[in-house]
Order: sequence, then structure tokens, then C-alpha cells
Amino acid sequence: MKRWWRRQSLRVRLIVIGVLGLSLGFLAGAVALMATLGFVLQRSVDAEATAVGHQVADLVGADALPQPLPVAGAELVQVVDAQGRVRAASVEADRLVPMLRPDEIERARAGERLFIDGDRLGINDGPVRVVALPAGPADDPQTVLVARSMVDALRGLGLLRSYLFVVFPLLVAVLALVAWRVIGATLRPVESLRLGAEEITGAGASTRLPVPVRRDEIQRLAVTLNTMLDRLEAGRVRQREFVADAAHELRSPLTNMRTQLEVAQHLGPKADWPTVGEDLLTDTKRLSRLVDDLLLLARADGSPQPSRHEPVDLGVLARDVAGRLDRVDVADSPVWTKGNADELRRVVANLVDNAVRHSRSRVRVATGTDGGWAVVTVTDDGPGIPEVDREHVFERFTRLDDSRARPDRGGAGLGLAIVRELVRRHGGTVTLTDANPSTRSADDGPGLRVEVRLPLEPEA
Repeated sequence: MKRWWRRQSLRVRLIVIGVLGLSLGFLAGAVALMATLGFVLQRSVDAEATAVGHQVADLVGADALPQPLPVAGAELVQVVDAQGRVRAASVEADRLVPMLRPDEIERARAGERLFIDGDRLGINDGPVRVVALPAGPADDPQTVLVARSMVDALRGLGLLRSYLFVVFPLLVAVLALVAWRVIGATLRPVESLRLGAEEITGAGASTRLPVPVRRDEIQRLAVTLNTMLDRLEAGRVRQREFVADAAHELRSPLTNMRTQLEVAQHLGPKADWPTVGEDLLTDTKRLSRLVDDLLLLARADGSPQPSRHEPVDLGVLARDVAGRLDRVDVADSPVWTKGNADELRRVVANLVDNAVRHSRSRVRVATGTDGGWAVVTVTDDGPGIPEVDREHVFERFTRLDDSRARPDRGGAGLGLAIVRELVRRHGGTVTLTDANPSTRSADDGPGLRVEVRLPLEPEA
């Protein structure tokens, strides 16, 4: 059963669930209706029989019993004394034998709801409701017996039951057919989305799904899926560009190395092998840095959080990085954050190396706090970066046309991309501004001020 259920389409499963729900609901409603109607009919029969019994009891109390007893309805009425003799009876009632036996009379007088077979009274084979009411003076107690047939009430209930058994299945079938059409129309946009998704390939086909006109959940789903496809397409474009740029960056030093080796091999003993070795070592180091940067970015893309969370003093870290370089001034103060010390050291090292590469005189590194942030600033007096390019320089393999990022200065366009990715992993931000906004001459650039903000951690 489970296997069959899983093989069915959503439309079939919804119809089956709907039909079962309707059937159970109609069945429960039919049972409740029959029970309510039976209760009402029973109360009506009891009320009518009791009313007739009270009328006859009043006649007994007034010692004015006529023969036969006047009964306007379909009831059978007897007045029975304590000895079980019939004192009076209606036209159709037996004048000799009481309707109830003595023990039944006692039970009926005590309030028990009593039914007997109609054949005992010679009227029909159905059940008969008998009501017993006390009457007469204390010295001559009598009982008024009123019998009312339940055949008509039961026949009405039977007709209603037959009607419900015929009408309800037809109604369920009609509603199932309507639901089949409605669900089909509702799921048609989903089928369009499926067909559109099936047609999407990587061979230049459209990467957009059809959006329904109606403003409903399916339209929102289509819009969300198209947004996701746009992000995936943008990711594929970035990936292709990244692979192309990485291949280009790797090709340059490899080409240099191959050319140098081919020239040296052609020259043979006349080649300056120490110089060739030094050049090859330089290109090898460049390749090693590039591969390390690519691996670092790949790990950063695969993990949104740093691998370690430990207290890090940014002041000590900045002083350690700056201590290995000339022309760097450090204004450090103890500033604590939490994260991976190696990754944060890479952030500061990349910024300082970049600033030293492009500064004209000295570079200044400072640490401090600003509200709930630990702040590291690196300032140089180089040519700066135009405001329109400040977001672009954080993209991978990006080089500007000016002297800040020429290949001969040793950069591959990954330094700032690594900085932003590592800072983002630590919950921080990186911003670029002019170090001297008033200075924008060709000879004296505005410089660059890089500010890194990381969540402040209480001093360990």
C-alpha cells in the first residue's frame, strides 16, 4: 500500500485524501443526523403518549371514565386497576387483557422506557412504546397505559437512511470530479515550472522559469526559483572567470620559467645558470604564493566560520607583522577580538604588504576600539584608489591601471579579496577611504586608509 501510494502523483493523492475526508465527514454527519432525528421522534412519541395519558388520568380522578375511552390519535389506551383488570379501554384496545404484565406495569410506573412487540397488541410486528401513568384515588389505585406504535417513525428513519446512502455517494463523486479539475488547474503552473526546469541546460538555454500571472504561492515560488537561478548563474560566471584568471596567472610564471630553461638549454655551457636559477626561484615563489592564496580562498568559500575561536590581541599581532618590514610605524594598543589568529595575521600582513608596496615614504598601522568594535587601520601615502573602484578591487584577480596593482609590483590581485573574505568570516567589515582627501594632485596622491572592524572581545 505504501509503495502504491508513493508511486501516485500529487494530484491523485490529493483527490484520494479529499474523497476520504469527504466520505468520513458525510458518514459522521449522516450518523449524527440519524441519531438526532431518532431522538427527536422518540421524544415526540413520548410527549404525545404522555399527554394522552394525563388526559385519561384526569378522567379517572374525576370518576368520569367513558366507554370506550375517547382517543383522537393512533394511541391504544387502557385503564388497569391494582388487580390487573381492565376498567376501560379505547376502541382498538383489548378490553380483557392488559397491554403489560404486572411486573412490566411496575417498571413503567417507575419511569423505565418500555417497548413491546406490536404482535402482542395485534397491530403490527414493529416496536410499540408504552407509557404508564398512575391515576385514581389512594384507596383504588389505577394505571393508565398508553401505547403508541414506532413503525411510522422507524419507516421515516429508514427512508432517510436510504436517501443518504444514495445521495452522499453521488455528491462525493461530483465533488471528486470538481476537485480533480480544480486541482489540475491549480497544479498546471507547477507543471509549467517543471517543464521549464527540465529545459534549462548549460548549453545556452534560457535560465528563467515561467512566472504565473496570479499572485499566489506558486508565483512566489517561481520568483524565488528564478532568483536562485540568477544567483547560480552569477556563481557559474564568477567561477568561469575565476578559473580563467587563475589559469592566466599560473600561465605567466610557467611561461617565463619554460622560456628561461629553453634559452639556457640552447646556450648550454654559455648560459648564466646562477642567474637562471635565481629567476626560476623567483617565479617558483610567485607560483607558490598564488597557489597558497587560491587554496586559502577555496577553504574560505567552503567554510563560513573560522576554524578556531580564540582570543586574539590585534595590537600584538600588528606589531609582530610590522616588525619584519621597514618604513612601518605602529601605534598599537591592546585590542582583543575572537577568531583564528593565523587568518587575522594574514589579514594584517596583506594590508601592510600592499601599503608598503605602494607608499612613497612610510606606512602607519594603528589598533583601537570604536564602540563594540576592534579597529585596525593601515594608512599609506601612495596614489590611493578612486572611489568608483573601491568595491571592484575586492574582486579576485582585479588590478587597476595605476601603479597600485601593476604585475611588476608582485601582486596577483588576490590580496584584498583574501582580506575581505577572512574578515567576513570573523563577522567584520573592511572599508577603503582617502588618507588625505584634500590631496589629489598627480605628484602627491591622496593615499589610502584601510579600516578593518572586528567584533570586540573583552580582554582575556
